[in-house]
Amino acid sequence: MTTSSALKPSRVVIIGMGAVGTTTGYTLMLRQRSSELVFVDVNHDKATGEMLDMNHGLPFTGGVKVWAGDYSDCKDADIIIITAGASQKPGETRIDLLKKNASIFKDIIDRITEVNSHGILLIATNPVDILSYTSWKQSGWPASRVIGSGTLLDSARFRYLIGKNKGIDPRSIHAHIIGEHGDSEVPVWSLANVAGTDLELDEETQQDIFNSTKNAAYEIINAKGATSYAIALALDRIVAAILGNEGSVLNVSTLLEDYNGVSDVYLGVPCVVDRHGVREILPLPLNETEKLAFQASASKLKEQIAGLE
Repeated sequence: MTTSSALKPSRVVIIGMGAVGTTTGYTLMLRQRSSELVFVDVNHDKATGEMLDMNHGLPFTGGVKVWAGDYSDCKDADIIIITAGASQKPGETRIDLLKKNASIFKDIIDRITEVNSHGILLIATNPVDILSYTSWKQSGWPASRVIGSGTLLDSARFRYLIGKNKGIDPRSIHAHIIGEHGDSEVPVWSLANVAGTDLELDEETQQDIFNSTKNAAYEIINAKGATSYAIALALDRIVAAILGNEGSVLNVSTLLEDYNGVSDVYLGVPCVVDRHGVREILPLPLNETEKLAFQASASKLKEQIAGLE
């Protein structure tokens, strides 16, 4: 193929070069997910420093053009990852960040949509579900192209902890965390399995695993100040699914309409992700306890959204 579309480079822009943005950039560079990688930060010197540091490693990896840019570089971006905003402090919940980051996001989304109307917004800043919802509203883009990182990381933590308990590779554990990426998230124990077989975990063990999953970010933040590596790998996984047109099932945050009794809110659920963003939302047959918890998670977030209006 020699068409111009076949020759068009793929571009990922990362806005916000803090711990998450920087680690995501490094992960994308190492895995050569796109041909162009652009770093944007309110502190341009920081973005430049990160760019230079990574560029000096290109002789060992190659394949990616990396530069520090500005919002004009979003024009030709396939994916724009937003990690900018105030970070979660020890003792602070994701919801505590809401008003700070909602204000920051208003300016960011306006500046992106001035130059780009075709890309995919991938939101990682917390509280990610609410900021994904407000970004969708403000951008005017189809909900399929405004995606939150959702409970993809929570589900990975869940699978890791179950696998650790059972002595099984976490990649062979099939288990979901759905709902809010935060304190009201819901473990779907009724569907958790290994190769279709029940996990056979007692109720106390299940509660311990879920508590460790839910509180993982707080534990990491208290210990080292910020989470970065696992969320970067989660974002890399979403980017790979989009640019590779994979049709992979990932627990990302998307707009729900009549999903287990929930509508008009972004929450993390299993979705088919491909070149167009969220292609399909997969229904989960939740039991009554899980359904009620999921609905409560949605109600909590809708109250927070209403408080912004």
